[in-house]
Amino acid sequence: MLRGMLDLKKILTTKKKVVITTHKSPDGDAIGASLALFHYLKKYNKEVVVIVPDGFPEFLNWMSGSSTIIYYDTQEELANQFIENADLIFALDYNGLERIGNLSNPVAKSKAFKIVIDHHQDPQEFANHYIVDVNCCSTSQLIYEFIENLGDLSLLDKEIGECIYCGIMTDTGSFRFPSTTSKTHQIISNLVAFGVDGSKIHEKVYDTYSEHRLRLIGYALTEKMKVFPELNAAYISLSQEELTRFNFKKGDTEGLVNYLLSINGIKFAILITEKVDNISFSFRSKEGFYVNKIANQHFNGGGHIYAAGGMLEISLEDAIKKVESVIHQYQKQ
Repeated sequence: MLRGMLDLKKILTTKKKVVITTHKSPDGDAIGASLALFHYLKKYNKEVVVIVPDGFPEFLNWMSGSSTIIYYDTQEELANQFIENADLIFALDYNGLERIGNLSNPVAKSKAFKIVIDHHQDPQEFANHYIVDVNCCSTSQLIYEFIENLGDLSLLDKEIGECIYCGIMTDTGSFRFPSTTSKTHQIISNLVAFGVDGSKIHEKVYDTYSEHRLRLIGYALTEKMKVFPELNAAYISLSQEELTRFNFKKGDTEGLVNYLLSINGIKFAILITEKVDNISFSFRSKEGFYVNKIANQHFNGGGHIYAAGGMLEISLEDAIKKVESVIHQYQKQ
């Protein structure tokens, strides 16, 4: 075991009250990694809770432990009590406190030892220890490697395995994104050996759409998709009114932007979504076109080279104009 991991092992041994945090609008990787770590630490008889800034999609509710998660936006007082009493805080799948919204203030003030486990670029300095690998496909894979490097693979069980599998599957687009490596497949193979049923997890995540969600996707693709074949780009924009029309629930637009990359010749895809008080942007790309810099320079965001996001407090009309301007600016280079 490496010296750094020996030090972490000692820290895990001495700390008793643990809080696991992750980013706003948690996705499959954020929830999968958090719950996998939750179950692992429970095996050491830790007092551990998962606190998220806000809600996550219903198609992740099947994961063991999801019912124990605390939501900061609706359970602030309870969450603050756990954070104040914590002697160890994990920051999973985010690299800066602004990514956890209002949860950032109590986490920043906490004197607990803080450990970041993440795969995003340019981590900020707010923790005591960092486990960051920007080449890793997911934070859930990093959780597996964390357990492995601590010499605790014998503690893996089906509950932990299902959470890790879900996190890796969702963050790799079902193992098709370039970040999927031979190590990723080796880990998946090991999880299956523990009894994880990948086909059932895929069904729970991808085959439980509501009728409204499927109609929203159909509407977005037929009515709201704009393609620039000569610029190898495409985008979809959705207003609050349109989302309400289709009874929108958190997670209903998950994966929608990826449909654009399935068009022959398209290598830059954007989903523009109007929220109550801002506009969110989801960027996807391929074939050497990097979107993380675009997200950072133009949309107050960031992420990975082929998957990034951003957010601006502007109108939907201005957001569309900005996206079209950026498309023309970068595709001419």
